[in-house]
Amino acid sequence: MTIETYLNLITSEHRDKPKFEATITAGVSPFAKIQDVLNGLPADFDIDTATGVQLDAVGVWIGRSRRIDTPLTGIYFTWEGLLSEGWDAGSWKGEFDPDSGLVDLPDDAYRTLLKAKIAANNWDGSIPQAYDIWLSAFDAESILLIQDNQDMSMVVAIAGQRLDTIEQALLVNGYIPLKPEGVKVNYYAVVPSDGTLMAWDATPNAALAGWDSGQWATELIPA
Repeated sequence: MTIETYLNLITSEHRDKPKFEATITAGVSPFAKIQDVLNGLPADFDIDTATGVQLDAVGVWIGRSRRIDTPLTGIYFTWEGLLSEGWDAGSWKGEFDPDSGLVDLPDDAYRTLLKAKIAANNWDGSIPQAYDIWLSAFDAESILLIQDNQDMSMVVAIAGQRLDTIEQALLVNGYIPLKPEGVKVNYYAVVPSDGTLMAWDATPNAALAGWDSGQWATELIPA
């Protein structure tokens, strides 16, 4: 409710009294502001809209901290860096961030991690639900492909939308749970830029293509 809602309740005999209206305004303003705050709480703590300490609170409920245990490397922007560290890829180094990598994830990366954690908490370990985890956490333009090697190992390919350096580091350091317990990920094959991956004897589709179309994958080896 707004202050005007209360003022509209003033009877006709008092509506022409400025001081009376000012008194009512002063009295109801704190309650109107409290109601605004309460109405905004769902959005403040919604995983899609929460930021800063509110997103940290969401992380407490989910069971995943913004602070990661393993330092991430190769993610800061450099003028003469590799493809993964240049424009639109590398992350700006904060004043108190260590040289070896980030300690506290930025909101966007942390939100991705939380969504993956939510999906993993409900995962049955099957490949179809692994795809669901990916879709719930990453951009819809990213395409996940899983190859089961039938020897308790797997290869994960990611085409379509190129992963940024923080997302790649989260993968190789095991923060994105995309494998059943006891199964080893040999490597992640990711596109070096937006598009398809090179594949032999594959029917061209949104994820795979042949010569002159598909890109040779960048292999990310799990830590």
